[in-house]
Amino acid sequence: MAATPHRIRASRALTAVMTLALVYAFLPLVWLLVSATKTQSSLLTSFGLWFDGPFALWDNVGETLTYHDGVFVRWLLNTLLYVVAGAGGATALATLAGYGLSKFAFPGRRGVISVVLAAVAVPSTALAVPTFLLFSRLGLTNTPWAVILPTMVSPFGMYLMWVFANESVPDSLLEAARIDGASELRTFRSVSLRLLSPGIVTVLLFNIVATWNNYFLPLVMLSDPEWFPLTVGLNQWNAQASTVAAQPIFHLVVTGSLLTIVPLAVCFLALQRYWRSGLAAGSVKQ
Repeated sequence: MAATPHRIRASRALTAVMTLALVYAFLPLVWLLVSATKTQSSLLTSFGLWFDGPFALWDNVGETLTYHDGVFVRWLLNTLLYVVAGAGGATALATLAGYGLSKFAFPGRRGVISVVLAAVAVPSTALAVPTFLLFSRLGLTNTPWAVILPTMVSPFGMYLMWVFANESVPDSLLEAARIDGASELRTFRSVSLRLLSPGIVTVLLFNIVATWNNYFLPLVMLSDPEWFPLTVGLNQWNAQASTVAAQPIFHLVVTGSLLTIVPLAVCFLALQRYWRSGLAAGSVKQ
């Protein structure tokens, strides 16, 4: 007699905990969405989780995009530059390094892997000031390179690609390609790269989110507002209220924050299929 599959019964306590976690996660997003529809005055005088006054979302969006000669658009383009160059470069380097560590034996490989694992535990904020001193000596501070170059180093992404290459690219397949006369470059491009694609997308998404939300490194490296990313620029708008002869623009800060998360949401929705398959790789024993 065939065994019936075990049916997991719903737990009321677990359901309640998950509901609370869901509300906790979405409450700030609801507040942001509702607040972006309010004017400056109604934003400060009304309940944050419900609409009040005239619906001003489109006016706020237009004012956000045109305030100070459209500096928000400039910050958005800067952020895209840092994401494309920094996150894209970090993903490419992590893929090549992880694949090389996984599939090629060379003296010191175990030591390199140990260094990578140790580097994962070092927070990036702890390296921001030493990196600033180094880049200042090289004359690269207050330039886009001061943000792009440190972002291209991702020990966590390298570790993920090393694990993923171990699990998804069989050594026997590479040996068969070599016996057929394929070079290492062609084997990587034609065989390994397709098998690694879910892991590459996963690492790419992690790097995109980390670069898009990066705040401390650009704050330390940049002093020219023309090169600010969105995170630093919006904080500058928020701090504008505490300056002498201040002109609070909290409604633009809220609307700008809402516009900031739109590209990330679109990116996640477009790549979620590859991302989920990448996270699940290696989780089931074959």
